[in-house]
Amino acid sequence: MRRDERGSTIPLIIGFALVLALVVGFVVDATAAYLRRQALDTLADGAALRGADLGAAGTEVYAGGLGADDLHLTAITAQHAVHAYLVQVGAYRHYPGLTASVTLDAAAQRVQVHLQAPLHLPLRIPGSPAHATVGAEGEASVLVDR
Repeated sequence: MRRDERGSTIPLIIGFALVLALVVGFVVDATAAYLRRQALDTLADGAALRGADLGAAGTEVYAGGLGADDLHLTAITAQHAVHAYLVQVGAYRHYPGLTASVTLDAAAQRVQVHLQAPLHLPLRIPGSPAHATVGAEGEASVLVDR
């Protein structure tokens, strides 16, 4: 007796297409998040360097020198320097909703910058959040070698 092997492959093809679409959506969203984090890493490192530099001396340390005194970081000067850097490079305009927090470890002469920015995912995967937040941290120290 011969079995009837007729049937439709359409459900199988549709199922594979849905799985492929979900995988493509995941890869696109993960890539967008990775690229945003990389960009924020660069911004955080630059902001921390500027905060440590200007927060230590109040002027460009590398251009004007340090003088005879040790460096004394101040939190308010470092915060102003970080904010001015982010404005100067257009970070607030390029990443709407960007927030920056500056932490000063005066004992270690270290400025830490934490940036967060919302990320609107390019593709919407069912069950995933509509909006994500991406963060990055940067840190810099200005120490005098004697």
